[in-house]
Amino acid sequence: MSIAMKHLLCCFSLAILPTTLARAMDDPLPSWNEGSAKQAVVEFVGRVTTAGRPEFVPSPERIAVFDNDGTLWAEQPFYFQLAFALDRVKALAPQHPEWKTKEPFASLLKGNLKGALAGGERAIVQIVMATHVGMTSEEFERIVKDWVDTARHPKTKRLYTEMVYQPMLELLSYLRDNGFKTFIVSGGGQEFMRPWAERVYGIPPEQVIGSHNELKFELRNGKPVLIREPKIALIDDKAGKPVGIQRFIGRRPIAAFGNSDGDLQMLQWTMAGDGARFALLVHHTDSEREWAYDRVSHIGKLDWALDEANTKDWTVVDMKRDWNRVFPFDQ
Repeated sequence: MSIAMKHLLCCFSLAILPTTLARAMDDPLPSWNEGSAKQAVVEFVGRVTTAGRPEFVPSPERIAVFDNDGTLWAEQPFYFQLAFALDRVKALAPQHPEWKTKEPFASLLKGNLKGALAGGERAIVQIVMATHVGMTSEEFERIVKDWVDTARHPKTKRLYTEMVYQPMLELLSYLRDNGFKTFIVSGGGQEFMRPWAERVYGIPPEQVIGSHNELKFELRNGKPVLIREPKIALIDDKAGKPVGIQRFIGRRPIAAFGNSDGDLQMLQWTMAGDGARFALLVHHTDSEREWAYDRVSHIGKLDWALDEANTKDWTVVDMKRDWNRVFPFDQ
C-alpha cells in the first residue's frame, strides 16, 4: 500500500471515529442488533421509567429477575455446576475408597460421564449431596472461588465466568441504570453462584436466589459456623421459582428473563401481575458462535415455554439474528 493511500485511510478513520464513538455512547445495548427484540426491551424500559406516563412504575417496584444457566451464561455441554461437582468427586475420591465400586461415582472416576448420569436426576442429587455438604458455608465459598478462578470450559478453554453473554451483561447494566433492581433466580445452587455473581454480573449475593440446602448453626472450637446439611430446603426450578421470589424478594417482578421450560412458571408469575409487564426468552439458535438447541435438548429444553411465548406475544431473542456478539471475548 502506498504512503498516500495509508494517509487517506488514516484520515478517513479519524473522520468516522467521533461518529462511531457517539453511537456507542448513545446505545446502551451495542451487542444487540436493531430489531424487534431490542426495540421491545427499550420501549418497555421507557414506558415504566418515564414519570407522567400511565405505565410508570416507581423505582422500588422495578424488579427484574433472571435465570442464570442458558440466560446469563452458557450451559452446554452440561451445566457448569455439574462440572464443579465432577471435579469435587475427583478431589474427594481418596477419602472415599467405596466410590470405586459405587455408582454414580465409579463411572465418574473412570471418566464415563454418560454412564454416571444414566441414573438421571437421582444420580445428580447423589453427586451434589456428596460434594456440597458437610462443610461450613465459609469453606464451601472458598472451594467455589478457587474453582471459578481456575476451571475452564471443555470446548472454549475459557474460564467458566468468561462464558457469560455480553448482550445480557449490557441488559443488566441498562436496567440498573434505569432504576431496576436485578435478581438471579436460578435452579442452580444459591451458594455456588453467590461467591462470584457480584464480580461477574454486578448482582450482590443478597440478590441471588437458587436451590439450596438446609443450614445448621454450630459452635466449633468456640466459633459460630453454619454447616451445610444433606437436606434440600428449596429446588428453585419450575414451580419453585415463584416460591423463591416470594420468599426472598417479597415483590412480584415486572420483568423476567429465561431460556427454558424451567423458567416458564417464573415468567407466568411475572406476567400475571397488574400494570406493565415484560417477559423474554433467549432462544439458542446459533450453532457456530454457541450452540443450537431447544425442544428436544436434555439441557435447557425450550418447548412449552416457547409455545406460550408465541401465544402470548412474549419477546423471544433469536441469538443468531438478534445478537451481533455473544461472549465478551468475541471479536
